[in-house]
This record gives sequence, C-alpha cells and structure tokens, in this order.
Amino acid sequence: MRLKDKVAVVTGAAQGFGLGIAQRFVEEGAKVLVVDLQGEKAEAAAEGLSGPGSALGHGADVADRGAVEAMLERAESALGPVDILVNNAGVTHLPMPMEEVTESDFDRIFAVNIKAIYLASQLLVPRLKTRGQGGAIVNVSSTAGISPRPNLTWYNASKGWVNTATESMAVELAPAGIRVNAICPVAGETPLLQSFMGQDTPEIRAKFLSTIPMGRFTTPKDIGDAAVFLASEEAGMVTGQCMKVDGGRCI
Repeated sequence: MRLKDKVAVVTGAAQGFGLGIAQRFVEEGAKVLVVDLQGEKAEAAAEGLSGPGSALGHGADVADRGAVEAMLERAESALGPVDILVNNAGVTHLPMPMEEVTESDFDRIFAVNIKAIYLASQLLVPRLKTRGQGGAIVNVSSTAGISPRPNLTWYNASKGWVNTATESMAVELAPAGIRVNAICPVAGETPLLQSFMGQDTPEIRAKFLSTIPMGRFTTPKDIGDAAVFLASEEAGMVTGQCMKVDGGRCI
C-alpha cells in the first residue's frame, strides 16, 4: 500500500507499459485515471484492474491543451487532487533511414513524445504548487535516448529530449517538493515492439534479444514496479534520475 490514497494520472494506459503501471498503482492503493486516446479501451482497461485502489477510464488526446485540461479536471472531480503524473504515452516510426521519415510521422512523434509532457506538466505543476504538498512526475523515456540505434533517429531524439527535460524539471521543481524522474525501458512485449523491430520474426527477435544481457524483453510489470518506487515516498530523495530498466543493454 505504498500509494494508499494517492491520486495518479497515467497516460497511454489502455495497454502495454501504461497498463502495467496503472495495474501496479491500483495494487498499491492508488486511485488512477487511466488515460488513452482510445477512450473505450481506457474504460475497459480501468474496469479490468484489480487491487485495493480504484481506476477510472478517460479518453484524451494528450497533445491537445484543451483535452489535457479536461483530463486533469476529470481526475480532480472524480478522484481528488492529483499527486502523481505518469507521462507514458508514446509513439515511434518504423525503422528507416532518417531522411525517409515523413514530416507527418515526425510531427506525430513530436506531439505525443514531447508536447504532451510539456502540456501535462505545465497544467499540473501550478496545481501542485498551490497545494504545497509536493508531488511526483514520472516520464517514460527509453534506452533509445541513452544508447540510440540507427534507423530510429527521430524517435531516439525525442527520448533524448525526455531525459534532458526530466533532469531540468527536477532541478527547477525541487524547491517545491515536486520530484521528477524518468524510466528508460529497453523494448518490451507491447504493441510498439513490432514497430521498433520493423517486423516480428523469430530471427529478428533473436537478434534483438542478443543485445540484452539478461536475454529477455521488458515486461509491463517491470516498468510498473519501477514507477511505483519512483512515485512513492521510498524515493523521497530521488529526483532527476533516468532509471534504466533494460536488462543491462546500455552497459
């Protein structure tokens, strides 16, 4: 019950890492707003979560200011003042030479991986400062922002931005008691896996796994466990960290 009575907003939470985070938060006693672009899937995901906490589904485009404001207002009215924000929503482009990535794909990556964090943080931080009880922001980044691979250049760059933003936010918000950290997973068993690999075949999986010393992909529970720690009081002196959850890939 490390998050008992805490209110959390988790974006991109209808599936994958976001769903794993939401599940672990509910298990630890939090009240969670499960946010996803696909509202019906968010509601279904929320209904499927189990634990002493509770969950509510909500549809929102996290790259739209009005939608993000409505998201926070829904959380406040239905669950209470927000203590924890997890910026998990993310997209990528298929592996290809950097000059072949379309402008529309680049704009989409910028909107979801970068602008969404800006909007949610800009709209939540004044609320946290007004309450004066601190808070925790967890950004889901990637090992791509630490050890980039060829043919994912613009995705890599967006995650490098997340890491730098996390560190800068942490320094600026520390006097207000607001902690900001990031989680950097290696690729995992999520709907984005095929996009990272280009195609999902036993040969490509074996090649990818050979780069991970622990020999397996990251699971949603792995990321959920890390997020619980960073959002809890156990990490009360931890801020500005980009925690690698990568089975040793970046060593």
